[in-house]
Amino acid sequence: MMAMRWDNLAAPPDEGVPDQAAPATPPLPLALPDAVARTFDTPGFAGMTFYEVQAKSIINKVPGASRVPFEWTINPYRGCSHACVYCLSGETPILMADGRTKPISELEIGDRIYGTQRRGAYRRYVVTTVLARWSTMKPAHRVTLEDGTTLIASGDHRFLSDRGWRHVTGAMNGAGQRPYLTTNNRLIGTGRFATGPKDSADYRRGYLCGMIRGDANLGTYRYSYGVVHRFRLALADEEALGRTKRFLDSAGVETDSFAYTPASATRRAISAIRTSRQRSIEAITALVRWPDDPTDDWRLGFLAGIFDAEGSCSQGVLRISNSNDKILDQTSAALSHFGFTSVVEDPGRANRVRNIRLTGGLRERLRFFHLTDPAITRKRSIDGAALKCQAALRVVSIEPLGLELPLWDITTGTGDFIADGVVSHNCFARNTHTYLDLDTGADFDRKIIVKVNAGELVRRELAAPRWRGAPVAMGTNVDCYQRAEGRYQLMPQIIAALRDFANPFSILTKGTLILRDLPLLRQAAEVTRVGVSYSVGFVDERLWRAVEPGTPSPTRRLDAVRALADAGFDVGVLMAPILPGLSDDDASIDATVAAIAAAGAASVTPLALHLRPGAREWYARWLGREFPHLVPRYRELYRSGAYAPQSYQRELTARVRIAARRHGLHRGERDDDRRPPDPAPAPPAAEQLTLL
Repeated sequence: MMAMRWDNLAAPPDEGVPDQAAPATPPLPLALPDAVARTFDTPGFAGMTFYEVQAKSIINKVPGASRVPFEWTINPYRGCSHACVYCLSGETPILMADGRTKPISELEIGDRIYGTQRRGAYRRYVVTTVLARWSTMKPAHRVTLEDGTTLIASGDHRFLSDRGWRHVTGAMNGAGQRPYLTTNNRLIGTGRFATGPKDSADYRRGYLCGMIRGDANLGTYRYSYGVVHRFRLALADEEALGRTKRFLDSAGVETDSFAYTPASATRRAISAIRTSRQRSIEAITALVRWPDDPTDDWRLGFLAGIFDAEGSCSQGVLRISNSNDKILDQTSAALSHFGFTSVVEDPGRANRVRNIRLTGGLRERLRFFHLTDPAITRKRSIDGAALKCQAALRVVSIEPLGLELPLWDITTGTGDFIADGVVSHNCFARNTHTYLDLDTGADFDRKIIVKVNAGELVRRELAAPRWRGAPVAMGTNVDCYQRAEGRYQLMPQIIAALRDFANPFSILTKGTLILRDLPLLRQAAEVTRVGVSYSVGFVDERLWRAVEPGTPSPTRRLDAVRALADAGFDVGVLMAPILPGLSDDDASIDATVAAIAAAGAASVTPLALHLRPGAREWYARWLGREFPHLVPRYRELYRSGAYAPQSYQRELTARVRIAARRHGLHRGERDDDRRPPDPAPAPPAAEQLTLL
């Protein structure tokens, strides 16, 4: 059964609310160290956990406000998370924009990581940003790949395979039908990430040997006027220069930093470190001496140092260049020791500079970077590289672990990220869900964050000198009159503060609990603009029970519209979502518009159903089970993406407008002289109707 998210829904005014809290549950495994977690002994809150937090701010600026008709919002609740794509164990390494890796549990909002994006005929690696992160407890599965990669993920997580996006688990038919992984699939990516080097004394000595032998000036020189001891390393890349200085410091060698050459129109500024102390020169000479029996740590450090000094990586080719036979021999031997293949290129230059070129493509370049960890990040970029299925990423097995584990997910700008060398789909729910989102049903995760100090914060922020009294929208992300409001009663405090500061505001809801605050709303409307909008997509009771069983019925919502209209408010109604083949026929539109008009609404705005990836697949299964004859029509309507064609949307809008005129529901023809407050703005369809 398809269901609306309960956290977007308000309880009726007379619905019972819990009086006593059950024992507190463990705190949310997220960045909420001071939260109080509660569950309540009442049927309406069964399975729900509420995380009470002391928020730091409450009036928030809307990202991309130019695309929506409001700039500021108040959200006293953070809605439930969607468990449909909670993905990976906290230790799973994620590919960062600097070419290194970080466990997914340690990512922070704003971190720069790699995702993918289709450019022309190829999907390519691109840098993107972490927009949200969180964790949940879910049944875990182990996915083992041919190259030995082991991924711990929920059954609902999706990976990119040679046959498109595939869930970890699924079924060929029935309620669990969806594309899923089998041992016939190969995942797409670079292959598992190599473990980075240890910061050992041998690694540091190896790095200094590669860097100083490759690019520094080191020696003792005898002149007529005496003996000169000199060490100087000049680099444009501060990362490598800083690492060299730290490693020398750790060996007891002090160096002085200075500006070597300033920046010009064609060159970057160059900085340098130096020392002229005899004891320091002798110590550095000893540090960079070739070892008789190099350890693995020394080899890794040497490869990192010689790459920072003499390496390049451009247009998909990694090279290390030098004219010294010993350096080239040590480089080739170290690469071979770790299983890399390389070729020596001799361009025939007079200075005898030759290149060692690493072979094996992106997979081997990334392995080199992760295994050796060079300091210079600009050389580690893979931005723009095409995805290729070169690694041994065939699925070997998918096993349920038989227990629930803390699993993590993130939202990124590209919609995906690179988890231990494979392309992983991320969750959009935390960043894009709005008050009209339809829930994916089986993947509903019942966790609500409650900003218990919301009223106090609103009053404080409205009093701040920098606040200029801009209109504030509520209910644009999750419904501020969700069922939890019956217990926490945050909205009366918020409305009272807005009233006392005569600050204009609007409320968007589909619940009836708003009627509890009608006296406060009327008081506020006497001193400022107050807008109210409701959502009523259709009036068919059977359809409502099938697709929105957790919401107040259309009849009760229209009763609330009537009560608000009778109180003097111009109530705008969003006729949304209109479901193709289910509520878009002329009879359904006419009946719904007639009921909206009879309830005293001031306007009606139609919005067609919007299907985001993830919810799209679930809705398709529900539709195929309940209304199989409509599947071909939906396949045609949504073949190009999440939105129905513009032609369909224009036709739908025209038919609703005709019905609105027929029932007298359009501005300019009202026969009363009320001056109600402005209705709440309706965000554009493109921002509203998502099933995630």
